[in-house]
Amino acid sequence: MKIFVNAKLILPDKICENGFLLEDQGKIIDLGPMEKIPQIGNWQSISCEGLYLSPGFIDIHCHGGGGHDFMDGTPQTIQKAASFHLSCGTTTILPTTITASDADLFCTIENFLRARKIKENMPCMPGLHLEGPYINKEQAGALNPNYIRSPVPEHYNRIIEAAEGSILLWSAAPELKGALEMARTLTPQGVVFSIAHSNAVYDEILAAVDSGFTHITHLYSGMSTITRRQGFRHLGVIESAYLLDNLSVEIIADGLHLPPELLKLIVKCKDNKKICLVTDSMRGAGMCDGHSILGSLNEGLPVIIEDGIAKMPDRGAFAGSVATSDRLVCVMVQKAGLSICQAVSMITQNPARIMGFSDKGVLAAGKDADIVLFDEDIKIRRVFVNGAEAVI
Repeated sequence: MKIFVNAKLILPDKICENGFLLEDQGKIIDLGPMEKIPQIGNWQSISCEGLYLSPGFIDIHCHGGGGHDFMDGTPQTIQKAASFHLSCGTTTILPTTITASDADLFCTIENFLRARKIKENMPCMPGLHLEGPYINKEQAGALNPNYIRSPVPEHYNRIIEAAEGSILLWSAAPELKGALEMARTLTPQGVVFSIAHSNAVYDEILAAVDSGFTHITHLYSGMSTITRRQGFRHLGVIESAYLLDNLSVEIIADGLHLPPELLKLIVKCKDNKKICLVTDSMRGAGMCDGHSILGSLNEGLPVIIEDGIAKMPDRGAFAGSVATSDRLVCVMVQKAGLSICQAVSMITQNPARIMGFSDKGVLAAGKDADIVLFDEDIKIRRVFVNGAEAVI
């Protein structure tokens, strides 16, 4: 049993300036202002020294970090990448795949099932996010086009069976033949479907929503915008994201994929409860500038890390993020003008709601004691997962 004292509690709508939080057996059991602190029993007291005490960050789109990719081929590399992001405040993470050979994909699934059994000094890994292989080649971006395909039941059912219920989020292009049937089939099995790397127009997106798509992957990256056909304008994925209130979106808020002015536009035009921050980071997160690889060591593509982002070798396009969760919060506060509460909600409460993680995302009695302590500059000081402190 632990009691955190002298903390700035980050609640969904306000800061409790001088608060306490009581944890027992991995759950939050009480919290509030210090003047309402219960009589102290046999508890481990942790002074927060006026630091912010936040729900643990939830990253639902992450490919790797710390020099490792989740598809590198061993449980240990999954563990190392996840542990790196834990040090940046991410207490729940969905390791994310990219377009790859079936051999690499099924190997990743097998390694994930083994890696998530490791609990010590690890974030919670409730499941996987598959980005592809069912995407539109015209919007592939930095993803390897050699492994892009259309969905057929024989293929995706085999993936689902191998994953043993661990696939929680699947990014796909809904305009592909078979994509709507796939969503109708797998949504009842607990898979959240997200529009990604797509050239869909408005009518196709409406059909996708009717079939179970509820989310949009990395808004503005790898997706259609308004086009003209014989003089008539057709909305793309971007415009549909603003128009359709029931679609949630994720944004790579590193200040580079989306400049601060665009971040401000998104939060002005979209219901903030429908926005979640994601790193979309690759192995270069936390590493020095220089050459790196996007994807697995076996099948990945060469990239260059510089200026706080990964680029294609010719520097003609971005090739992935090197962001971390703490950086996302910092950018949204310092460059997009959000309050601490608003920014933190976008990487805690909102992704928890989108993914149905009912025990996570807010500081409240009965929730998991996933806790992050950070200072005014969003520098991570201490991290706790289910009440246990991580070594960072």
